[in-house]
Amino acid sequence: MDYDILIIGSGPAGQHAAWQAASMGKRAAIIERKPSIGGAGLQTGTIPSKTLREAAYMASRSGVMNMPLARHGVLADAMRRKEMVIGQQESVILKRLMKSGVALIPGDASFIDAHTLAVMDHKGASRHLSADVIVLATGSRPCRPTDVPFDKKTVLDSTSILKLKRLPKSLLVVGGGVIACEFVSIFAALGVEVSVVDSHAQLLAYLSEDVVGVLADSFAQMGVSLHMQQRVVAICKEDEQILVRLESGKKLYAETVLYALGRQPNTEWLNIAQVGITLDQGWISVNDKFQSCVPHIYAVGDLVGRPALASTGMEQGRVAVLHAFGGSGQAMPANLPMAIYTIPEISWVGKTEKEAQRDHIDYVIGHGYYSDSARGQIIGESNGLVKLLVDKQSHRLIGAHIAGKHASELIHTGQLLMNFNGTVHDLVANAFNYPTLAECYKLAALDCLSHL
Repeated sequence: MDYDILIIGSGPAGQHAAWQAASMGKRAAIIERKPSIGGAGLQTGTIPSKTLREAAYMASRSGVMNMPLARHGVLADAMRRKEMVIGQQESVILKRLMKSGVALIPGDASFIDAHTLAVMDHKGASRHLSADVIVLATGSRPCRPTDVPFDKKTVLDSTSILKLKRLPKSLLVVGGGVIACEFVSIFAALGVEVSVVDSHAQLLAYLSEDVVGVLADSFAQMGVSLHMQQRVVAICKEDEQILVRLESGKKLYAETVLYALGRQPNTEWLNIAQVGITLDQGWISVNDKFQSCVPHIYAVGDLVGRPALASTGMEQGRVAVLHAFGGSGQAMPANLPMAIYTIPEISWVGKTEKEAQRDHIDYVIGHGYYSDSARGQIIGESNGLVKLLVDKQSHRLIGAHIAGKHASELIHTGQLLMNFNGTVHDLVANAFNYPTLAECYKLAALDCLSHL
């Protein structure tokens, strides 16, 4: 074999698979079809959108958005900042791969047989490479239905919106999921007139109403118009605007439309049927070690479906390689944190109320409000909350949900407590810096105790 392991895709899942293999002394190589490394996580998804979000948040807090002429300058600065961060992160990843001895091979990879890949470079030259283990980490891309007139200027997906040269006067977002809500936050904070169309009764329909309510309040304050329980039947250009027709018969107009309903896996060029792997609507089915039906071929990251996050993909890559080469510590962490980088942030770990009810768990809820903490009052964050779900019998924490500033950072306290089977009493007994937002954990824990 040419390599011990070949990894197709250089996104977060592929990177961590490669680093894990290299740390075990294996000959590892990453095959990447794009001219830049990092996958969607670095180039077109996680990092650029979060960089824009931070710029929009800072601009909204500074008051500069009250000056119409300054708004376009803010966008231009944010776009430059985004490109700078991408370049810096790409350099960091490249240096780490080189330091680890991981080979980086440019080209499109497709299966010849279960251990052999054909790799075609940008000039059309092809060579064959073989490996004992193959990891598929080719990621996903935005869904682009054929009846939606995408043009990268006025009708956009979550990739092309990152290339906007100027702020539109109005933006209509189709979808109410994670990606949709993040871009609603960004552009509403930048002073754009934003409206949302979604088929569900609430945004982020799988989360609790009180947690999403914090975000909904923020959207209302930023002037976002919500059209819930509505379905889009047509999107078309009409004069200088985009017309969006709803199933109800209503017509909505906007200068720009973002279609943010779902993503699709990147599998079509892999010739995956050649090795006997069947796809489920494009996704690859795997076991808890991320093996496909062909034992030495693994799939990680977005290819295996939800939760399709960079953080989970990193762990999946690690677990797959440890299993492939007989390493210890193969299990995925029991509780994985989730984060939505809206304004304000939402983050959670463990069970939602709906999941606890589904599993017939008798639980209590406790809330710690930012408005009740000195730190929340100091920084003017009055709408945030920490919500805890506690098992009524064992008093163990089974879920933590946070909406508010720094939610994506604060959630790890709840995650660690859950991973060590901690109870609500551990939170009450713990000393938190004062004043901090983390103190809301103790406020929520005390609230739980009052119900136990």
